[in-house]
Amino acid sequence: MSRKKKPKMEFRYYQLPFESPVLALLGEKWEKQYSKDGDHIHFHNYLEIGFCYTGTGYMTMGEEQYRFHDRMFTVIPANYPHNTSSDPDTVSRWEYLFIDVKSILQSITRSPAQAEKIENRINAGALLLKEEEYPDLAYLLLRIFDTMRNMEEYYLQEAKGLAAAFFIRAARLNSEEGEKTQEEENGKVTNMISRSLDYIANNYMHNIKAEDIAGHCHVSETHFRRVFTEHMHMPPLEYLNFVRIRTACEYLKTTDTAVAEIAHKCGFATNSTFNRNFKQIMGVTPIKWKQRPENYEQRLLDFNIHTEEGW
Repeated sequence: MSRKKKPKMEFRYYQLPFESPVLALLGEKWEKQYSKDGDHIHFHNYLEIGFCYTGTGYMTMGEEQYRFHDRMFTVIPANYPHNTSSDPDTVSRWEYLFIDVKSILQSITRSPAQAEKIENRINAGALLLKEEEYPDLAYLLLRIFDTMRNMEEYYLQEAKGLAAAFFIRAARLNSEEGEKTQEEENGKVTNMISRSLDYIANNYMHNIKAEDIAGHCHVSETHFRRVFTEHMHMPPLEYLNFVRIRTACEYLKTTDTAVAEIAHKCGFATNSTFNRNFKQIMGVTPIKWKQRPENYEQRLLDFNIHTEEGW
C-alpha cells in the first residue's frame, strides 16, 4: 500500500500598502477556478477575510473540509493553514482583505490587555459563514470592500472603523465556544503548525530554540521537529532563520537603520552570524542588497514556502 502523500504547505506573504492596515484584492482577477490540487494548503502573515460572490467548491481550514457556495464568507487568522478549491470545471468569484488586526484593535482601545483579548478571540479559529445567517457581519464586510474600491476622501479611516466593528462581532462568535474548540484542537497537526508559526512570528527577535517552540505547542521537541519538517519542508530553525532574514530585508528596504542594529532587531547575536546567514539565503551581503534590493528579492521565492506580494 502506498503512503498517503503529505500536503504541500506554502507561506504566502503580503506586504500592506504604506500606512494602511488593510490590503484589498478586488476585481475580475479573483474570478477563476481555484486550486485544482486539493493539497495546495497555504497560510498568510495577516488575517484573511474572503467573500464568495459566485461559485461552489470546498474550503479546507485546518484539518476540516467544508462546502462553500455563493454569498458565504471566511475569516481566517494569520498563520492558519487553509485552501480553496472550486468544483471541477467551474469558476468562483471571490474578493479578499488582508488586515493587520493588532493595529486596528490598538486604535480603538486604550487597554493593550483588552485589545489582546479581542485578538485572541478572533484567532481562536477560522470561520466560514453564510450571509443570510450573519447579515450584520456580511454588511460590514461588503462596506469595507466598497470603501476600498471607491477610495473616496478619508476612505482608510472609514475602512478602519468598519473593520474594527467587524472584529468586535467576529470576536463574539469565537467567544466561549471558540475558545473551547481551540483547546480541543491543540493536539491536531495543523493546529500545532499554526501555533508554532505564531510563536515564531512573535518571538523571532529573541534567542528562541526548537525546544521553546515545542514547549509552546505542548509536544516533545523530537515530535515537533519531525512534524514541522514533514509539513513545512524545512526544519523549524531554518524557517526561523528565513523569517529573520525576510524581516531584515524589510528594514533594509524601508529604513536607514544601521546593519548592526537590524541584526540585533532580527534576533542575531552577532553581526558575523547575521551577514553569513543573510548571504546564504539572499546570495549577497546586507549592504549590497540594500543598494539594489529589487535585484535580489526573487531569492526569497526559491524556498518551498514562498513569499509573494500579492496572491
